[in-house]
Amino acid sequence: MATERQLSRRSLLGAAGAGAVGLTASTAGTAAAATRTADVCVVGAGLAGLTAARDLVAAGTSVVVLEARDRVGGRVLNLSLANGGFTEGGGEFIGPTQDRIKALADSLGVATFATYNTGKNLLYKDGKKTPYATDGLLGSVPPIDAAGLANAAIVQATLDDLAKQIPVDAPWTAARADEWDRQTFETWLRANAVIPSAKFLFDVACTSVFSAEPRELSFLFVLFYIAAAGNASNPGTLERLTETAGGAQELRFAGGSQQVPIKLAATLGDRVVLNAPVRSITKSGSQYVVTADGTTVTARRVVVAVPPPIAARITYDPVLPAARDQLTQRLPMASVGKAIAIYDTPFWRADGLNGQVVSDSGVVSSTFDNSPPDASYGALMGFIEADEARRFDAASEAEVRAAVLKDYATYFGEKAASPSAFVLQRWNNETYTRGGPVSIAGPGVLTQYGPALRRPVGGIHWAGTETSTYWIGYMDGAVRSGERVAKEVLAAL
Repeated sequence: MATERQLSRRSLLGAAGAGAVGLTASTAGTAAAATRTADVCVVGAGLAGLTAARDLVAAGTSVVVLEARDRVGGRVLNLSLANGGFTEGGGEFIGPTQDRIKALADSLGVATFATYNTGKNLLYKDGKKTPYATDGLLGSVPPIDAAGLANAAIVQATLDDLAKQIPVDAPWTAARADEWDRQTFETWLRANAVIPSAKFLFDVACTSVFSAEPRELSFLFVLFYIAAAGNASNPGTLERLTETAGGAQELRFAGGSQQVPIKLAATLGDRVVLNAPVRSITKSGSQYVVTADGTTVTARRVVVAVPPPIAARITYDPVLPAARDQLTQRLPMASVGKAIAIYDTPFWRADGLNGQVVSDSGVVSSTFDNSPPDASYGALMGFIEADEARRFDAASEAEVRAAVLKDYATYFGEKAASPSAFVLQRWNNETYTRGGPVSIAGPGVLTQYGPALRRPVGGIHWAGTETSTYWIGYMDGAVRSGERVAKEVLAAL
């Protein structure tokens, strides 16, 4: 497979799908030695940074966006295929209440289509495959034993009820925040998901949603994440996080999700400078000097719109307040990769399957049908997450491919063992991301350091999906954070 650098250059220049509007030499800045001045310098050309830049420019503010990679999109990436198609290597799904990413896509002319969800899911547990319908009385809950189902229903209802007590703009102020932040999600599950089959369901849900193990997560952080899976009119629910129809995996973008940041960046023209990793942000009088490879920007305000662990690698002068620095020390990225196998046809559909699997074993424990809407070829996408992602971080691509295809063949038969192409995106190994899809909080982090998450430091402002109040960890959260920080900056200028 081509490296991310090779793939991203093609995506940037328009290979992200039919009708892509890419940045070109005439519309994108390069990191040639340059000194620029602007009202605002935005660090990071993902959805958060680009959205902030859009709103600032619309308000008449001069902006320069510095992006470390040779492409825009951050954790959103289309990967080109040898057959002329593409697949998504990062964020790709949207669903109900994700209003801001949908509005942005609509404004850019990027349409959506339904994630393939016709036919039965597969449960692979204890070495046995069980197809099950997703439209029954229990929705898409896998067919485990009756005691497990009853226990799981109680646990899910309890999680949703507790999440309603979380203020999404300040989860650390919840009445029971200290109690919930003292324990991991694993500890809480062991005390509540007492039937092994029920515990299995929530373990899989946890790795699927967070790309982290339950032992890594503060229970308060989990409740906040559930509360954030909604909007001002609709309380968040666990079901909205995990479901396809009616949930966060309901829709995909025509042309691939990276179409959105590519088209948005095109509207900003040479305000976006690529190949410009920011090394330092220094206060100089009433302004800030942002130094990147080959480019220096002097600005009145700075928006840092990159993952917290990456923001922590920038040198700040003066140094950041201890609370902010301690926060970023405690917000590691989760661990995730995506493996996509390409076939001549989506052959599993003929067997009445929708391509979605829930498994208790293997390197891939959840899959989706990533085929294009016209089914001109088949694509099976599997998430490699948490412990499994870390286990394969140092493995060769051939080793990962062999492990993944073994799982696919177990789930879908021997045809799945021989794809026409295979692409792999391992976010843990990406220099400017180092994991995904989101930074995670362990016990004690939100209650002790949470207030520093969005609090500006002088003229430095923070954006990114981790700073959102709704849909943290999702593309919608990134867009919301960009809109929020733009208003914050405009009020301060």
